[in-house]
Amino acid sequence: MAEHRSMQRAALLDAARSLLSEGGTEALTFPALAERTGLARSSVYEYFRSRAAVVEELCEVDFPVWAAEVAAAMERAGTAEGKVEAYVRRQLALVGDRRHRAVVAISASELDAGAREKIRAAHGGLVAMIVEALEELGHEQPRLAAMLVQGVVDAAVRRIELGAAEDPTVVTDAAVAMALRGVNG
Repeated sequence: MAEHRSMQRAALLDAARSLLSEGGTEALTFPALAERTGLARSSVYEYFRSRAAVVEELCEVDFPVWAAEVAAAMERAGTAEGKVEAYVRRQLALVGDRRHRAVVAISASELDAGAREKIRAAHGGLVAMIVEALEELGHEQPRLAAMLVQGVVDAAVRRIELGAAEDPTVVTDAAVAMALRGVNG
């Protein structure tokens, strides 16, 4: 029975990812989850009490996987500068991934305080990854710089998600240049 419940929960989360990536937060409804999974609408409530609960669990499940991919890319880099570049490039490479698209849709939605705090904590962990590389580069304020680098990444993500006129590779290269060299790039 526990295995069946676990499989149903995983199916609901997978359906939620698809709905969020296809139609944003408006698409994430319990009737839509029920339809995607073949469950009765009332059964969805047995697994999640609200949309916010679905969002919280998606963050708990998906964000660590995404962060691990970024961390692995940074570990493969040989230099501090390479780590900064890997941090930016890997996040932007994940833009097309359903997990990432779901997290982007989630962060744009209206969530309860608990869900927002979990998202903030997860982003804080992501930003913390780059602080050491910025310290190695001799930055005087590595935590502030890390937040600003993440701001560049977030802006590039929005640009790519919008389907901007520039090719995603051009956006990624520009974001890397901004992160490494600032406006003098």
